[in-house]
Amino acid sequence: MSRFIIQLFLAWCCWSMWDQPAEASGTTQHEESGAGQMWARVIEDAHRLQLPTKFLKALPPGFIHVEFDDLRTYAAEYHPGDHRMVLDRSLSFNAAGRILKPLSKMTHKELEVFYHELFHAYLDYLTVIDAQSGEAGHRPHELVHFARGQQACRYGEVQITPIIQRKDETESRYLTQAESWEALNETWAVFIGWAVWNQLEVQHKTKRSMFQQPRQATRWIRRFKTAFEKGEFRGYYVPEDPDEGRLARKRYLAQQSQLALEEAVVLMRQVLGFQNTFIEQLMDSFGSIGTSPCSTVEGSAE
Repeated sequence: MSRFIIQLFLAWCCWSMWDQPAEASGTTQHEESGAGQMWARVIEDAHRLQLPTKFLKALPPGFIHVEFDDLRTYAAEYHPGDHRMVLDRSLSFNAAGRILKPLSKMTHKELEVFYHELFHAYLDYLTVIDAQSGEAGHRPHELVHFARGQQACRYGEVQITPIIQRKDETESRYLTQAESWEALNETWAVFIGWAVWNQLEVQHKTKRSMFQQPRQATRWIRRFKTAFEKGEFRGYYVPEDPDEGRLARKRYLAQQSQLALEEAVVLMRQVLGFQNTFIEQLMDSFGSIGTSPCSTVEGSAE
């Protein structure tokens, strides 16, 4: 009996050692190599799926610390303080919570969520290097410069929907610096995720890039116009005021404060790397819609 107990104990020890993640005391070079390989696979998978890779290539391997957890409220979350991306275990290989599963194995919705969080990481990275450039006396990054202008012009005072289900009932809010930056960040990330999901949807049958298929490009543009007219490109912010935070954990923007067309154009050019001819076709489809009071597209999109 005692021999059986000892054997059982040894078996449990071996299983425990196998099941535990690698120790943090591993070499830094080994960790960097693993992060580089993972990031290379992400870019390769995205390229194979005909998805945007421009901003992915600008992110250095290892900048994002990816973790997995059983998320109940959200499918994913990003923490800029420590550049940490927390994904639901369903986005890991075999749902084991160890490594990211191949993009080709993700559903269109999962890829939408993943790209949404990747954009948060990208804007986080740009603000980090922008702060370093400012200390060195260099000009700010073009996208960050544009974002700060939009933050002041469009997201300082916004319209919100106090009750999400009642989109026609809106209230005005003056946002703090942190609130307005989060509102912009989430609004832009909503568009990035939407753009990727709809690209996957229109490319689904042919498996070819929509930029090579005029009919698919037209379908994407038609979807964009419909979403724009319905006010679907709306972000949110978490109120800093404790009293308001007790009423609502998040405040969602109203249609009047959704993504501006000028912002979409900049994001398509600078982040997603969409072709200029495609963007011109999209803008032509809107005709004359007037100029935004804080429009800087011409100076920021090239």
